Amino acid sequence: MASSQDTEITLGTGKLLVLFFGLVGLCALFFALGYSLGRKSEPAISTASAATTPQTVPGTNKASSGTSTAAPMTFYKSVEQKDASAELTPPADAKTETPAATTPAQTAPAGGPDPTTTLPTGGYFVQVAAVSKQEDANSLVEALKKKEYPAFVAASVSTDKLFRVQLGPYSEVKEAEGMRARLIADGYSPILKK
Repeated sequence: MASSQDTEITLGTGKLLVLFFGLVGLCALFFALGYSLGRKSEPAISTASAATTPQTVPGTNKASSGTSTAAPMTFYKSVEQKDASAELTPPADAKTETPAATTPAQTAPAGGPDPTTTLPTGGYFVQVAAVSKQEDANSLVEALKKKEYPAFVAASVSTDKLFRVQLGPYSEVKEAEGMRARLIADGYSPILKK
């Protein structure tokens, strides 16, 4: 019978450090490559989705995507804009709501010099955002009002220091869900509150 001998490999501290930092460098290289490719492909993805299902918005010559893919604009970029672009305007089918569905929305507070208002006790609200700065809340309300949304800043709750940008009140859940769906189509992430 032949005996098999196992060999033992011993690595010194220097070799282990070189191996460790080599792996860290390789991981960093792949991360940077993936990050740069992802950043470069973002506009191509949004234009490709717009090219597959174009819908023209009345009053503009641009085509907007009818799908619910993530828009390349973030919350803060949309707040920074001074004018509404075709990307942020609601699709044509969202404006064909029944007048009964928009009546409670039109009775929402119009917003005087101070957009902070007290909330009614009943009904449903669609909350667009809860931000920590009054300026951010005011600029979001202005951007939403330019798009003909009945937005306002809700009164602050004493337990936190957030400014909630809301729409409403709606007497029925269906009306609030319809407004929520319209906001989602415009690229927002609203929630329904009672």
